[in-house]
Amino acid sequence: MSENIKIVENATCTFCGCVCDDMILHVDMDEKRITKAKNACVLGRAWFAEHTIEDTPAAMIDGKAVSIEEAIEEAAQTLSNAKFPITYGLSDTTCEAQRQAVAISDMIKGNIDTTTSVCHGPSGLAFQGVGESTSTLGEVKNRADLVIYWGGNPAESHPRHFGRYAVTPKGMFTPGGKKDRTIVLVDVRKTKSSPVADILIRPKPGKDFEVLWALRALVKGKKLSPDIEARTGVPLETLQDLTERMKNCRFGVLFFGMGLTMTRGRHFNSGALLALATDLNEFTHFVAKPVRGHGNVTGADNVVSWQTGYPFGVNFSRGYPRFNPGEFTTVDTLSNADADAALIIASDPASNFPKKAIAHLKSIPAVVLDTKCTETSKDAHVAFRTSTYGINTSGTVYRMDDVPITLRPAFESPFPDDYTILTGIRKRVNELMLAKHYASGASGQAKVAAPI
Repeated sequence: MSENIKIVENATCTFCGCVCDDMILHVDMDEKRITKAKNACVLGRAWFAEHTIEDTPAAMIDGKAVSIEEAIEEAAQTLSNAKFPITYGLSDTTCEAQRQAVAISDMIKGNIDTTTSVCHGPSGLAFQGVGESTSTLGEVKNRADLVIYWGGNPAESHPRHFGRYAVTPKGMFTPGGKKDRTIVLVDVRKTKSSPVADILIRPKPGKDFEVLWALRALVKGKKLSPDIEARTGVPLETLQDLTERMKNCRFGVLFFGMGLTMTRGRHFNSGALLALATDLNEFTHFVAKPVRGHGNVTGADNVVSWQTGYPFGVNFSRGYPRFNPGEFTTVDTLSNADADAALIIASDPASNFPKKAIAHLKSIPAVVLDTKCTETSKDAHVAFRTSTYGINTSGTVYRMDDVPITLRPAFESPFPDDYTILTGIRKRVNELMLAKHYASGASGQAKVAAPI
């Protein structure tokens, strides 16, 4: 092992939405790799250990190595000449890069979408219709005495969520840690998260909405039919007990995952849970938060929202932003063969989209930015190898509770970052679109002037 070791304190892990910012990294500066990641969970350790500098071209066009400048020019030409270009991904890059992607989509009158559309998209719809009672994870740690996880398995997806934010940490008003909290887990099956729960509730698959609506009725003092168990799989006594616990806690929180958003009911499920939190605020303080997956998917929602007014699935073809999930979400634009060019940023749809969508993506020219070779980048018309945010690149990301965090990179990469590439594409696209505008204007004037 090299003796040239650099210690980076308070580094940030961008693997998942917890965005833990208390990492202590040991970096071998000779080999350009992270040899130790103190405080990281099993997923975080793998995230840091697997990111090494590979000897590959920084840019390629149709599989042939080219200069970054050539690739930027080809990418700009491809996107500006398309009639229905789409932009997708954004959840594993910085907010600064995300802003550039929105600007590009606006200039080319294209479509912009994030990975939210295939995970917590239904929650985004519910937020607009119902609203949200929210808090930071710091407030949960310090105040929450009732924590309910609904449709999620944090033990495997977010290993430090229990230990750092919601279950075992000692807070200002929860000095006993887990002893001062009641943990409820609602899921259709037992998972690795189940042992942490004081109360485990297992509704029938696809009956989350009915259970949530039953709880809302009980909170409002309504009587339920005893056959509720036959319909939902949850005994009436269990629902009544949970209702009393929710109404009488000091600070309650509902964390919900894709087990709620991607099952029968979708945005109705999310809306029912958010409405339940609102109902409970007549009796105590209650909040609801989605447990987000990618490191900066919350940042993607925030950036696209403050730039366009909508969180995902936004179209600029009429010169102003329009929001219509099912039409402007990427799975749909590809499955319906609407898109004729694609800009894919820090995402790999070719490995997880429906077969029909993947087939169309492979049939159109794609510009791909990623830190590794992926199924999507293999077939890309223009492919950029970029540095990894948080490890090689600074910038801003949003934790799942909408708290912005500044990244502290561990070591430099020979590859450019997403922000640099997207800024170059945006500037060149702007030049090309202005040239088209002036050319069409001059041509139009000539046609009008000739008869006169």
